[in-house]
Amino acid sequence: MDEGYRNNSNLYQGARDIAREVKKQTSSHTMDDYSKYQDKTYGDYSSNDAYYHSGGHTNQDEDAQSDATEGHDDDDEIYEGEYQGIPHPDDIRLQHKDTSLKNEFKEQADLIAERKEDEEQLAYQYENIIQECGHGRFQWTLFFVLGLALMADGVEVFVVGFVLPSAEKDMCLSRSNKGMLGLLVYLGMMLGAFVWGGLADKLGRKKCLLISLFINAAFSFISSFVQGYGLFLFCRLISGFGIGGSLPIVFAYFSEFLAREKRGEHLSWLCMFWMIGALYASAMAWSIIPHYGWGFSMGTHYHFHSWRVFVVICVLPCIASIIALKFMPESPRFLLEIGKHDEAWMILKRIHDTNMRAKGEPEKVFTVSQIKTPKQLDEFIEIQSATGTWIQRLFVRLMTTVKQVWENMLQCFTGQFQKNTIMLAVVWFTISLSYYGLTVWFPDTIRYIQDEDYESRAKVFMDENVRNFIFNFTLENQIHKDGHYFNDKFYGMKLKYVTFEDSYFEDCYFEDVTSVGTVFKNCTINSTIFYNTDLYKHKFIDCNFINSTFYEPKMGCHIDFEADNDFLIYLVSFLGSLSVLPGNIISALLMDKIGRIKMIAGSMLISAVCCFFLFFGNSESAMIGWQCLFCGTSIAAWNALDVITVELYPTNKRATAFGILNGFCKLAAIFGNSIFASFVGITKVVPILLASAALVGGGLISLRLPETRELVLM
Repeated sequence: MDEGYRNNSNLYQGARDIAREVKKQTSSHTMDDYSKYQDKTYGDYSSNDAYYHSGGHTNQDEDAQSDATEGHDDDDEIYEGEYQGIPHPDDIRLQHKDTSLKNEFKEQADLIAERKEDEEQLAYQYENIIQECGHGRFQWTLFFVLGLALMADGVEVFVVGFVLPSAEKDMCLSRSNKGMLGLLVYLGMMLGAFVWGGLADKLGRKKCLLISLFINAAFSFISSFVQGYGLFLFCRLISGFGIGGSLPIVFAYFSEFLAREKRGEHLSWLCMFWMIGALYASAMAWSIIPHYGWGFSMGTHYHFHSWRVFVVICVLPCIASIIALKFMPESPRFLLEIGKHDEAWMILKRIHDTNMRAKGEPEKVFTVSQIKTPKQLDEFIEIQSATGTWIQRLFVRLMTTVKQVWENMLQCFTGQFQKNTIMLAVVWFTISLSYYGLTVWFPDTIRYIQDEDYESRAKVFMDENVRNFIFNFTLENQIHKDGHYFNDKFYGMKLKYVTFEDSYFEDCYFEDVTSVGTVFKNCTINSTIFYNTDLYKHKFIDCNFINSTFYEPKMGCHIDFEADNDFLIYLVSFLGSLSVLPGNIISALLMDKIGRIKMIAGSMLISAVCCFFLFFGNSESAMIGWQCLFCGTSIAAWNALDVITVELYPTNKRATAFGILNGFCKLAAIFGNSIFASFVGITKVVPILLASAALVGGGLISLRLPETRELVLM
């Protein structure tokens, strides 16, 4: 009896051990299968860890509750069917949960694969639809509307350079302040390219372009009226931030209305508007700024001079673009990407009907009835109007959009886009460094040559002895050494680049004197009165004052603007912009024939060769000629870069990638302006070699990019 009982107990104990081991191995096997399946099939997608772990905790809670109610441990109880190999109900629930989890990830992977397939089908179908719509009145209308936006970008680049000679005197800007103004404009454009490019892929091309242009127009207009340098600097920064979005959005926008065989040529024609903007700014500056009297004053503290009128005139292309853009539709390719089929179809039908009517075929019917729309993967957060305050709802929407834009930017540097993005960034950076650096270096070098020539013609007066004389006329470009001035009067006169060196003034009187480039070096000034002059202390270098007094010095800057603002700076920019025209025409005609890559590499290498001829530019005319040659040969690379950038990226990343690359372009402009300007009057070697090396390096790297002229827009 005891022996049988012991055998029976051993039998039950063995069955229980075997069942426990089977249960452990079954659970382990199930999790191993899930992990392997997840790693092999969905390695690129993150699993829903929170959901999985919450399921595990639920089972533990149920077991704990069962133990508490029954009063014993689960290990002490044997499930009846366990030793017969029948699964426990908890194991069945766990397996069902694992299966549903696998199905969830499988459905997500299938959805992604299905979306990719849909995008490929949509790309080819959309290409056929655009070809059916034809190329006609609608595209040309949009061409001029977007051209105005691109023109506004060209104006913004040049406007600061044109107003600086006048603004620096109107606001008494130092050399460091002038440099800060130019750099902040490019900084604003760089930030604008990043932000607006990313938003255009989430909110739409037309909406973001309208907002960015409005910001530019508003703050540019306000900047023409502000008097303080700080406010002026802030307004130009924000206006640059606004216009920074025009370039990436315009090219992404227009490319989505063009068929493959028209895309390269017409995007290149669109680039001409940037040159037109530069010509417009040059012509307006030449016509307006030298007329210093074209303005008004309100009291002694508010002045609206001619350069401010010029700033207002430069806003007109941007305003015209905003008005015209209101009548243009959103990109149908973008609308299809976000699943708005009916809106996209209506726009495509409008394009078709507009072009057919213009061609005299109004009876031709738009045959497309259904367009493929990709599966939507984004998780939209719908916030009810009763949920939280409007600020909280706005904050949630804002943070969701920021997160989506940021993730989209990061994806441009990963996966299949990584290699192309990095190489394009290098090419954009190198061509921008050389181009923007040299466009600053050319006029500064020409002005330096002018100054050297001007100083070489200075008249030198030695050992003057002037007594009881009244000076009431202008002295210009003179050097007075070892002079003696006794009881002389200086009334209502101008001193332009006059130097008094080692001279002696006694019992003299200065009243209502204005000066520019005038200094007193190592002079002795005895019993002399300065009344209502701009001869400030910094204009006296190592001078000795004896019983001399300054009364009521002039406030602000008092320079003869009209005489100081000669036409050379406008002429140089005008000719440099005009020289781009032949290169623009050639690149547009050959873009689809020889391809984007050959155009980029060839143009950059030819431009590098042109840089070496700058060693022979020792006169104003020679420098202007080499500048025109450089600008004319480099424009083809710019046009091809714009085209290949929009073609290498799909619709949901096109404006984002273009914005990132254009941001690198403006960053290079900041470096180029700072580096090249610092070598003016010191050496030519560094700027020329740096520009040539950058162009050669960028041109060679561009050869590794894929050719895109035969590709449809994804």
